[in-house]
Amino acid sequence: MKLRKSGRTDDRLLSSVRSRVPSPGATDDGNRSSVLPPRLDLAGAVPEVDVLDPEYHRLLGYPRGAVLSERAQELAGWARTWYRANGQPWVYAREAGDLEVVGDIVRLEGVPFRSLRLRGLLEQAAAGGAVLVAASAGSALEEEAQRLWREEKPDEYFFLEVFGSAVVECLITMAGARLCDWAESRGMAVLPHDSPGYPDWDIGEQARLLELLRQGGQQPLPGELETLDSGALRPKKSQLAVFGLTRHTERVRRLTELSPCENCSYLPCQFRRAPYVRGTDAAPIETVRFVTFSAAPVYSTNRKALRRWAAERLTITYRDDGTSDARFRYQGTTCTNMGRPLEFDYQVSLGRREEGYPILEARCAPAPGDTGHTFMCQYDADGKLLAAVDAEKPLLGHPLHEVLAWRRPPDAAGCYCETASRQHKWGLVLETIHYALLGPESPAGETPIRK
Repeated sequence: MKLRKSGRTDDRLLSSVRSRVPSPGATDDGNRSSVLPPRLDLAGAVPEVDVLDPEYHRLLGYPRGAVLSERAQELAGWARTWYRANGQPWVYAREAGDLEVVGDIVRLEGVPFRSLRLRGLLEQAAAGGAVLVAASAGSALEEEAQRLWREEKPDEYFFLEVFGSAVVECLITMAGARLCDWAESRGMAVLPHDSPGYPDWDIGEQARLLELLRQGGQQPLPGELETLDSGALRPKKSQLAVFGLTRHTERVRRLTELSPCENCSYLPCQFRRAPYVRGTDAAPIETVRFVTFSAAPVYSTNRKALRRWAAERLTITYRDDGTSDARFRYQGTTCTNMGRPLEFDYQVSLGRREEGYPILEARCAPAPGDTGHTFMCQYDADGKLLAAVDAEKPLLGHPLHEVLAWRRPPDAAGCYCETASRQHKWGLVLETIHYALLGPESPAGETPIRK
């Protein structure tokens, strides 16, 4: 079988992501589509690498569901803290200008590679293009790990090294999620990635792939990256990958081996079509779609307001089993009786992140000591109004992201007398929680979080 594609699938892809330390000499190219978040200032707009605990624990070698000892928790927390302060992760991606499959050979822009798995994926999906990706946890982590080893601190060395591996997996996963976004809006689908060193792809071809990635780009890589004689990369916590692209989306839907979802740990993804098979024993996650194809969630509420409410009115408490409790304090006034101030407490229990934060429990009631609610026009001493407030639990049992697609009547009335006004407030509460947990603009630590 021979597959050939010349030219570009669409706008040429190129993006670099930097965290903390910008790379000398790197420039933006406004003529290319962005797969990943664009380079932004140090003010926290660049999303931090979010390594999920189950993934980190898996790489550490712990069985699924195992509880880390106090010392292991201390080391794992230290590694996260160190990397948050000193890590320099980056991702670079561009679209290959030409793809050809002849026999056992895959040619990318004329450069031959031999990977049986990649060839099989491309042939099954009738792929017409590919995206080349490089990701690295940065050289700072490797330098620190070497220093720890020299100082005879093997525990710290091990936990930091493994965290670096988890960072690289996370970066490739984030790249795949952004590529799904980019491809979906153009009527294409992204295939599972393949990398030199994976089964059926000789790691010795890594140098050739890195040189190809460099030659075709119009800007340098955001960080240091080179290949050794063995084919390994330096910094070693780095990875090169090839993602196939196809317009035959029906094949991806029909053949599960063509879907990247089963190997992708980015569970809140809006393009998920299959459960993550390496994840926890969570229930399968159905396809999720936000109201638009943009990389950032689209809220009905102003982000500035969400940011303020997340900081001032919201508290999230995490449990050891990965579930969490969110408490939101609503402050408003009645619509009658000269606008008496009132306060209501919203309490929402959420499932684990890897399950998509399903809403397990939801409750709304007047805050302790509040008397303003008694001045609402439909307040009754028999408690019928408050019973109605307590009975309404919108999106109970559904993943948190569904609030983004929840169509509710616009009613900004301050009181709780009408169903529409109560739904409006629930929407504000759930969007604030979503923003605090998943909103890309939320800097770490902005929301008061207690464990």
